[in-house]
Formats: sequence, C-alpha cells, structure tokens
Amino acid sequence: MPLARSLSMTSLNGLLQCEDEDLPVEDLLLFEISWEVTNKVGGIYTVIQTKAKTTADEWGENYFLIGPYFEQNVKTQVEFSEPPNSAVKKAMDTMKSQGCQVFFGRWLIEGSPYVLLFDIGSAAWNLDKWKGGFWEVSNIGIPFHDREANDAVIFGSLTAWFLKELSCQFDDKPNIIAHFHEWQAGVGLILSRSQKLPVATIFTTHATLLGRYLCAASIDFYNNLDQFDIDKEAGERQIYHRYCMERASVHCAHVFTTVSQITATEAEHMLKKCPDVVTPNGLNIKKFSAMHEFQNLHSMYKARIQEFIRGHFYGHLDFDLDKTLFFFIAGRYEFSNKGADMFLEALSRLNFLLRVHKTDITVIVFFIMPAKTNNFNVETLKGQAVRKQLWDTAQSVKEKFGRKLYNALLKGEIPDLNKILDRDDISIMKRAIFSTQRHSLPPVTTHNMIDDSNDPILNTIRRIGLFNNRTDRVKVILHPEFLSSTSPLLPLDYEEFVRGCHLGVFPSYYEPWGYTPAECTVMGIPSVTTNLSGFGCFMQEHVADPEAYGIYIVDRRFRSPDESCNQLTQFLYGFCQQNRRQRIIQRNRTERLSDLLDWKYLGRYYMHARHLALSRTFPDKFEMEPSAPPKTEGFRFPRPSSVPPSPSASQHSSPHHSEAEDDDEDERYDEDEEAERDRQNIKSPFSLGALPQGKKKQHGEYRN
Repeated sequence: MPLARSLSMTSLNGLLQCEDEDLPVEDLLLFEISWEVTNKVGGIYTVIQTKAKTTADEWGENYFLIGPYFEQNVKTQVEFSEPPNSAVKKAMDTMKSQGCQVFFGRWLIEGSPYVLLFDIGSAAWNLDKWKGGFWEVSNIGIPFHDREANDAVIFGSLTAWFLKELSCQFDDKPNIIAHFHEWQAGVGLILSRSQKLPVATIFTTHATLLGRYLCAASIDFYNNLDQFDIDKEAGERQIYHRYCMERASVHCAHVFTTVSQITATEAEHMLKKCPDVVTPNGLNIKKFSAMHEFQNLHSMYKARIQEFIRGHFYGHLDFDLDKTLFFFIAGRYEFSNKGADMFLEALSRLNFLLRVHKTDITVIVFFIMPAKTNNFNVETLKGQAVRKQLWDTAQSVKEKFGRKLYNALLKGEIPDLNKILDRDDISIMKRAIFSTQRHSLPPVTTHNMIDDSNDPILNTIRRIGLFNNRTDRVKVILHPEFLSSTSPLLPLDYEEFVRGCHLGVFPSYYEPWGYTPAECTVMGIPSVTTNLSGFGCFMQEHVADPEAYGIYIVDRRFRSPDESCNQLTQFLYGFCQQNRRQRIIQRNRTERLSDLLDWKYLGRYYMHARHLALSRTFPDKFEMEPSAPPKTEGFRFPRPSSVPPSPSASQHSSPHHSEAEDDDEDERYDEDEEAERDRQNIKSPFSLGALPQGKKKQHGEYRN
C-alpha cells in the first residue's frame, strides 16, 4: 500500500469512526471538480493548483481532479496516461462508448495529481436534452444566448454521468467524495443529488455571483446586506438563472464552505445559508536555504524595473532612482471592486503631501490590470530604444577612454583628462543627449487603449491631473496586459516583478480572499489590504500589529470612503518616510508571516469539510465527534519588541538618515532573536502521522 494512501486511512480512522469493518476507509475516492482545473480563468485556479500537493500527499492515488478539456491548455499542462483505478477506467469507457470524449492523465504541477477532462464540444449535441432534464429536477431555465451557463450544464451533466457510472460499480458502499467549486461546476452537484447517488458532496463558493455584481455597481453593499431584494437584483442584471444555479448548489450540498468570514456573512444574506466550514486559501511556501535570499532577489529585480524606468522617463529623468519607490496594484480590471478608484485618489493626496514637504522621494506606481488594447504605443517603445542607444554610446566611449588610459599608464604617465576625450567623443555624447529631448510628457500608459475615452483609470488620471509632470512626486504607469518575461518593454514575469517592487496596494471593496496581498507576503513584500478582504480579516485575527509586519489594513467597513482614503494616504506617506534599513527590517518580518499562509496549516479546514460530508452523507457508516471546525489559535504574532518600522513623531522628517543614526535608531532590533520568537508563536506544521497502536484520535485533537 502506498504511503500516501496509508496516511489517508490513518487520518480518517483518527477522526471518523467506521462502523462497518468490511468497508476499508482507504478505498475512498476524492474528486475535486472545477471549471478552472488546467484552465486559468481567475483565482480559483491558484487555489486548486497550490492545494493539489497537500491533498495528493494525503490521498495519494485516490485523488482526482475533474475539469473541461481545452486543447491549448492540455498541450502544455497534462501528460496523458491510463487510469490506475479500474472503476474509474470502466466509467470512462462507458462514456466513450456513447460518443463522449474523456481524457485522463497527470496535471504537471506540484504534486502531479490525476486529472479527468471532459471535452464539452464533443457532448454539445446533448445540450437541449440535458437542459430539459435540468429543468425537470430544478425548474431552472437556461437562456440559449448564455454560452457560459450552457457550457456549465454540459460540464455538470457529464460530471454527474461519470459519478453515476462510477458509483454503480461499488454496490451500496459509500466510496466517493465529490467537491464542487463555484456555480460553473454546481450543475453536477444538483444532478447527483437529484439522482440520489451515494456520493458525499461539498460545495465551495469563492465569491457570490450577486455580491460581485452589486459591488461593481458602486452600491453600499455591506451596510445593506439584509435589505436587498435578491430575486429583483439578480433579474435586473440578467443573471437570475446563474444565481439560481449557485443557490441550488449551496442548498443541495451536504457541506457548504466558503473562503473567508467576510464571504460567510455575505453568503448568509445572498444565498440564504451559513457556511458549515470556512476554508481560508493558502499557498505552497518554499523557504530559501539562505535566509536573506529573498532580499537579494528584491535587489536584482528592482534593478531590472529601474532599467525600464530609465527608458520610459527618458528626458524627464530628473529624480534619483536610488530614492524611488515602486508601488503596484494588479488583478482583474474591476475598477471599484479592486479599489483602483480609491488608490488613485490616495495617490493624488500623496503627491500633494510629498510636494508640500519637499521630499526627495519619488513614487512610481504600476497598474497591472488587463484591458483591451491595440498593442504597445510608439512613445513607450521609443523610450526603450533611446535607453539602449544611450547605453551603447556610453559603452563605446568607455572602451575608447579605457584604452587611452591604459596606454598612458603603460608609459608611466598620468593622462590629461581634458585631452583624453577628443572632439569626436564629445560630439557623440552631445548627439546622444539631444536624442533624449522629448516634447511630450512620459506616457501614463504603455499601450494604445481601444476605448481610451471611456477607460475608468485613464479618466480618473485626467481628473486628478497625474500626468507624470516633472514637479509630480508620484508618477503613474498603466500596463494593461499581464506581465511576461518575453515582453519587449518590461521583460519580467509577475513573480519577478512583485519581488522587485517595494509595496503592493490592494484597497479592495470586494475581495472574498485576496491572493495578490498573500503572494506579496510570501515573497517578503509589504502590502496594503482592507478589512473587507478575507486576507485582511485573517491577518487582523492572527497578527497583533499587522503594520509592523508590513500588512497595512485599510478600514473600508466602518469608515466613510473619504476617511478610508485618508487612512490609505497616511499608510502610503508613512511608508515613504521609512529609510532603507527600516524597509529591510519590515521585509524580513513580512516574509516570516508566510508560515501562516502555508497549505500545511490551512489544509486542515478542507480536511474537516470532507470528514463532515462523510459523516452527514453516510451516518450509518461513519461517525464524527461533534465539534467546531479546527482553530488556528496557536497562530498569533505579537507586536515586535524592536523599533517599529514606521517613523515616530520624534524622528527626523527626512526619510533618509545617516548610517550612524540608523544604527542608533534600530539598536534594539535583533533579527535572529525576533525571528525565533515568531517561530515559537506558530505551532509546528500540521501533519498526518502514524498513530500509536491501540490509540485513536478524536476530532478536534489535531496535532499542530
């Protein structure tokens, strides 16, 4: 028996009492169903991809993911193979014999889980029949023009068909757990329950459909949660059928989960059901063998960003790049939901503060939010060409200068530096300088926008007047495309770009979890989040002084928009006042918080949901000790004892002090001592270990 399989059996035996001794618990099969398996659409892809290793370690060969087949994705992500499980193979063969294309293989990500992919197109001829069958069991009609909902019906019908063929081979033994993510997969859950399949079902909503739509409409959402006419709001937005699919999935599931407490409150009002378990999102954390390697990466990628800035601002490079901070916001182009509106307003106020206080700090802000474009604009490409030309000129003059200097030293002479550069060299350099003259301001966007006049970010930039003037201390660059290492402009992948920045700013109004600030934390980059994001609430719960650890949490729930914007401005201005040493200390602290976000800890919530589903679905086979979901009360980071990174009122107003002042200021900071204290405040990783003979763990006795 494989080790992972025996671990799965141990964990289930420890937390569940199996009353039928003839039913081996290790024969349970876990299927996780999502539209984003091997298909990157949004944040759910990150959840499933990063969680796969932890789940595969627990379930081994008994863990399968189900998703749609898209050839362009599969070519680079999936290695086809034969199913190792005979029951799975028989179910697939039955479907293939009736004209459906089903593919099986390993997803080439960490953990290499098995994937089962349904070709939606090959089964589309069944759409009308399946829509009719779905109407009969749910009274939910799907409009013919909504392609996404139609695809969801096909995908869900194929999933339910597969689970039916599979369960028929196990007689009456409960061998299957099916975990469905989001409404696109929910049809399969509804059909499975209507057919009374012996399957333990879990449904996870990562964000409610209606909640996202309402927040995008600039409605005061959280103060009016109990006031909305749900059916009317969904109908007006022409998503009533999708909303019904989501709500039916929630109420049909044996266990309903969501990703944060803030979304749990939302689900209670939008979907009329409280989640059974809150399952926070994690990441796979990889620690560097050298403790400060992430600091070295920050320095390396910051230099790459500086090269782009030299080209973008050619002719206007009258600021010191060593005193320039890089802020960024990234994600879906949801102007108000992602907080881009508040961020721009705060940048306008920050620009005013920095100019009034005559600071020598410059802030360059990147908006990495994909939109429709007509490719790069000429001025941006020209900037990078000018930068390269200047570099080539400097290199040729340097070589000539070096050769003359070398020859003079060989003769035992000190060269006349006034003569070592001849007239041709001076002319070349003057031509290079003239080539940097420009008659326009550096562009605020790197691409030609298709609908420039109606773009909300560009319109706000026009309103607040942040046009990258020489006098502006805050410069703005909109990059309406995902980052890529093959880009001719900014040749960096997203992770490399994040590591090179100083601060990620995500003042979201609607953010069920928030992977962008979580990714910043793991990479040791401070970030701004809000108490309306799942991540922000999670950090408030587990860190006594989030700001000291580089997590700035804007209050968008109990303050007016103007007060929240002022708070964000103060966070940004305070960050600008930090000196280099303070930023290094803060990055060290931020990186140590990554332990909180490891799936080794947060995977226990999904485990609890699976155990709960088994005990509810098959109460005659499995018993579970009545208990609340596992807690993370062991995770509590106290306020650091050393000098906080934010400057106090008694400190100098200048953000840059001498090295001596830095040493005096931070003399109480002992990183090793502080890091050890933090390590003791978080319990050792949760793992599934072998149990001593004759002793069973009861639910709630999680070994932390």
